[in-house]
Amino acid sequence: MFQRMAGSYSRSGPLTADARPIALAVTGASGSPYSLRLLECLIGAGRRVYLMISSAAQVVARIESDITLPAQPAAVESMLAERFSAAPGQLQVFGRQQWTAPVASGSNAPAAMVVCPCSTGTLSAIAMGASDNLIERAADVVLKEQRKLILVIREMPLSPVHLENMLKLSRLGVLILPASPGFYHRPQQVEDMVDFVVARILDHLSVGHHLVTPWGEQ
Repeated sequence: MFQRMAGSYSRSGPLTADARPIALAVTGASGSPYSLRLLECLIGAGRRVYLMISSAAQVVARIESDITLPAQPAAVESMLAERFSAAPGQLQVFGRQQWTAPVASGSNAPAAMVVCPCSTGTLSAIAMGASDNLIERAADVVLKEQRKLILVIREMPLSPVHLENMLKLSRLGVLILPASPGFYHRPQQVEDMVDFVVARILDHLSVGHHLVTPWGEQ
């Protein structure tokens, strides 16, 4: 099972309280190590994070990462804040039907939103503007407010339905970032491949990191 000790990402600076938070949604596709590492790096970089986790994602996290997340958002928040040494108020976790959350309204939209991993069911719901839960509504808000939306798709093979949904959203300005690690950095373990994908996400969020040496600087 994938395991990474908390604290392996060095905090690069103090909490940037004046910056708008980044919303991170975790859905039920395989790939919980990506979301955990991304959360760790965002916290380590001093960014505030709004976190949303689907029911299926909780099941996947237990299977793939040996992490049993509590049912209540407040308990999840406490657990992950301690695990990744978050500053007070840096991490906020919202429930799936918590319509009073800031991400539910364009008046308080986050700086950006990442769905990592993004299931093809969530992809479809976002493409259709379903907004049946907070994750879908938050993505809808980010779209209408023209903020950055990154979908880390983790599925294979891809059907024409998946491809059409991705093309539709890409034409609307959504960044489709498949969880497809490269190998030119000579990964030695699973964590290295996870870091490759997380590094690309952080690049598009303009969040500094030292996870992977950029191409041409080896």
